[in-house]
Amino acid sequence: ISSMGTGFAGRASSADDASTVFGNPAGMSRLKRQQVTGGIAAIDSKSDISNANGNRVGTNNGDMVPFTTVPMGFYVQPLDDKWAFGLGVYSPFGLNTEYESTFQGRNFGSKSKIKVVTFQPTVSYAFNDKVSIGFGPTINRISSTLESSFKTAFSPNDGQVRIKGDDIGYGYNFGLLAQPSETTRVGLTYHSKVNYTLKGNTSVIPGAGTPAPVLLAGRYEASLKIQTPESWDLSLTQQLNHAWTLYA
Repeated sequence: ISSMGTGFAGRASSADDASTVFGNPAGMSRLKRQQVTGGIAAIDSKSDISNANGNRVGTNNGDMVPFTTVPMGFYVQPLDDKWAFGLGVYSPFGLNTEYESTFQGRNFGSKSKIKVVTFQPTVSYAFNDKVSIGFGPTINRISSTLESSFKTAFSPNDGQVRIKGDDIGYGYNFGLLAQPSETTRVGLTYHSKVNYTLKGNTSVIPGAGTPAPVLLAGRYEASLKIQTPESWDLSLTQQLNHAWTLYA
């Protein structure tokens, strides 16, 4: 939350509060007392569909992104002049779309929900007043639900296919923070890739009125491999004077 006001500029170099566990774990060495920070990001995204075409009857209302909230929390405890310990719980990736039930493209997809929740224990070490490092493993749980509809000649009503799965993947986050002068800090942070193999089931629900011998409803095993990407963040914090600070 504290980085949203600056458009995430300076996130790896500011180290202003406990959320530096994510922004740059090396920044924990700058926090000289215990800190707890938390927040909720509210996502209200609007979408639109224009120039829709196709041979399927249906609607195209367009607004397929539901209102979503994403909570987060961070904790930092200095251990001595050199070492600090921190914890973070946050959501680095997610997806949430849901179309109206009469959507023209409901055969391709009507609902997609993917949620990743990360738990990150972290330590940092300060070599001196100018250079510090930080490192933490990430324990990531992913869960997903994908839905689409289908139509057959045996029923006037749509059937539904629902796929659910989840997995736990592991990664890491490390950072370097340098302060070459009293007014300048430079930070570098890396978040690793995480590999998942979602395992769950596919449920097939035939449309109302479908003859029993025509379509076998039921649950079937399913799996899907997903890799979330790595990221690098290089940031600068420059104090211009007592009133102004530049983030880049």
